Amino acid sequence: MRDAFWELPLDRLDAGEWEALCDGCGRCCLHKLEDADTGEIEDTNVCCKLLDPETARCSDYKHRKAFVPDCLRLTPGMVSGLSWLPETCAYRRRSEGRRLPRWHYLICGDRDEVHRSGAGVAGRVISETKAGPLEHHIVDWGDE
Repeated sequence: MRDAFWELPLDRLDAGEWEALCDGCGRCCLHKLEDADTGEIEDTNVCCKLLDPETARCSDYKHRKAFVPDCLRLTPGMVSGLSWLPETCAYRRRSEGRRLPRWHYLICGDRDEVHRSGAGVAGRVISETKAGPLEHHIVDWGDE
């Protein structure tokens, strides 16, 4: 990968750089609720069945769409249209021309810093297989 590739515009990243830009927070793998009247999005602490709640890592990232057909495969062209991506998301930040936060592993060298900083969800979520009604799991992650 190129030096400081994360400072390039998203459309200039190759596939490996694009994947490496992910901060590993796990928040895109959480269920969200949308108010039918207002369109407002509510975050929950309920994760996809493939996300390990303790590590916030996908248990089968390569084959995830086979198990979760509606899993979204982010691309540079779609990031700016996804208002539900958290303010902290590396893809969102770069699409908006902002720098990566100091806790991003490409900056600090530590993949777990995203979780210690509070931006990641490791240890703070429950699997959809155990959660029950999403309405009981609405959370405010406090970053927006």
